[in-house]
Formats: sequence, C-alpha cells, structure tokens
Amino acid sequence: MFKKIMKAVMFLIGAAAGYGVSLLATSLVPAFHDYSIYVSVFLSVLFAIIFYLLSDTVFDKIINVGDRVEIELRRFTSLDLILGLVGLLVGLVIAFLLSQLAMNIGIPVLGPVLSVIFYILFPYIGIIVTTRRKDISNIGEKFTQKSTVKKSKKKDTELYKILDTSVIIDGRIKDIASSGFIEGTLVIPKFVLQELQHIADSADDQRRKRGRRGLDILKQMQNEAKVDIEVSSEKIDNVEEIDDKILELASMMNAKVLTNDYNLNKVAQVRGIEVLNINELANAVKPVILPSEELEVEIVRAGKEKNQGLAYLSDGTMIVVEEAKKRIGEKLKVEITTVLQTAAGKMMFAKIKE
Repeated sequence: MFKKIMKAVMFLIGAAAGYGVSLLATSLVPAFHDYSIYVSVFLSVLFAIIFYLLSDTVFDKIINVGDRVEIELRRFTSLDLILGLVGLLVGLVIAFLLSQLAMNIGIPVLGPVLSVIFYILFPYIGIIVTTRRKDISNIGEKFTQKSTVKKSKKKDTELYKILDTSVIIDGRIKDIASSGFIEGTLVIPKFVLQELQHIADSADDQRRKRGRRGLDILKQMQNEAKVDIEVSSEKIDNVEEIDDKILELASMMNAKVLTNDYNLNKVAQVRGIEVLNINELANAVKPVILPSEELEVEIVRAGKEKNQGLAYLSDGTMIVVEEAKKRIGEKLKVEITTVLQTAAGKMMFAKIKE
C-alpha cells in the first residue's frame, strides 16, 4: 500500500516538475509561445511517466538511506544528538544572516550561490563543533551521570549479533538463545532470508528439507519471548557473495557474527570482526571424561577388532568397548580405560564393568 502511495506521489511530482520545465522552456524559447499548452501537457506527461518508473528505485534508496542513518544514530548517545541538533540550529541561523548580506551584494548570480554554500557549510560546521568538542560535551556530564550508568548497562544487552545461514539451519541457536546465554539482538539480514528461501525451494530433497528447517527455526525463535530478533533490510550492493555481505553488514553495525562456517569464521577473524562459533561453544561445554570413570552406554554395532563393540555419547564421541560384540543393543555399564584425542575428534576405549 505504501509503495502505491509513493508511486502516486512520484507521478504528481513528475507532472509538476514537467510543468515547471515547460514554463521555463516557453520563456526561454519564443517559438514555443504559440504551442505553450501542448508543450506543458507533453512535458508534464513525460516527466510524470519518468518519475513513476523511477519510483521503485527511489523508494529502495530511501529505505536504504534510512537504514544507514538508523545504524549510524545507534552509535551516538542522547547527549551527542542534542548537541548536534543545537549545532545544526546555530549553523542555520548563521547561514541565514550571512545569506541576507550576500543577497544585498547586488551581483545577481553571486548572492544565491553564496547562500547555498552558507546553508551547506555552516550547519555542518555547527554539528561537527558541538559533537566533537569534549569541553562542550562534558557540560552535561554531571547532570547525566546516573542516566549514563543505566544506559551503559542497557547498552551491554543491546549488542547486535548477525546470524548466517549455517547457524540457522543447524538449529542449536534457538535453544542457546532461549536459555538466555546470548544477550542482545539477533539480526537476520534480508539476503540471508532470501538464501534460506532459495534453499527451501530447491529441487534437491535434502537441501529443501534443510531450508525449510531453517525457516521453521526462525519462526519458533520469533515466537519465543526471550529472544529479540530483528530483520535487517540493509542492502549491500558493492559485494556479491553472501558471506562477504554478512561481514560488511557486521562491520557497519559493529556487530558480532554467529556462524558454524569454518571459512567465514577465519575470514572474519582476519578482518577483525568478532565471531561466535556454535561448534566451538559445543566443544567447550562437552563433559570432560577421564580414565576410570564409569558410564552407561548402548552398544550399537560391532567394532573393527575381534569382540569389540561400539557405543556413542550424545555429542558423537565414539567409545570402543572390549568384549561387547555379542551384546549389541544392550545398555551396559562400562569403565573408561583410555581417552585418545585424534584429528577427527575424541575417541575412548572402555571395558565392561561387571
């Protein structure tokens, strides 16, 4: 609905612009005087059509600029914004006074040009001076000290963490976020949603299931009261790859990246962007099992060596149990005898505890 209104507004603006151009054309070209009505209608319709066709592009640019402004404003405190507004008003007043003097110079072209320069230059200088001068900023510090402490505590919980496709499809992020271990806002870029949709529409059955699982996980997280999710419509036009877009957005928002992607993890570290890897978290919270500890495991299949049976822990760690080949399907109490760390992961050897 909003886009339709924008198209109508752009159409009217284009018609008005075309009419203005027609008035200028008839005043500059005497030959157009006799056809002024036709010129006005033609240019009004032409400009209206052009503006209407450009409305989608203009609308997207406005949203993009709005998102960028919002991201930049998040980096400023309330005091910075107030001081910036004061500087803007002071700059506008100075520009107005100087432009009045410039208009009285008597030179037709110079006065308007100087006025435009003043209205651009002095508000900018006013904003820069008031927001960057520490002595001015410190004036309100003693009055806002208490609120600043509260704000700093709140700011810690307003950290942004951008989710990539791999961590959404994995699904563990839902339970981690619901438990309250991840503070702040989880950001889902629109291009990540589009990639998930593309995977969910894939002709390959496995990819389609993974994509739909990711979308289901997001829906469940949105319904979870403890999880704060924000969908970012920020467009990253200067890069093509999804991973590069995620890193660019993280850099713009000063955000962390949540991922299971090994390569994205390494590239982000090279670029100085903080990464939270779910797999690393899972490894960090694995229970530490030492030799001589007793466990209850289920023998699921035979091992490679004679009379060996294999069991697995919930995290996938393999346990080789001696003399357990004939007891497949049974739950046994075993005693860990050896723990080996290999390149593929951790492996344990155990014997049946009688």
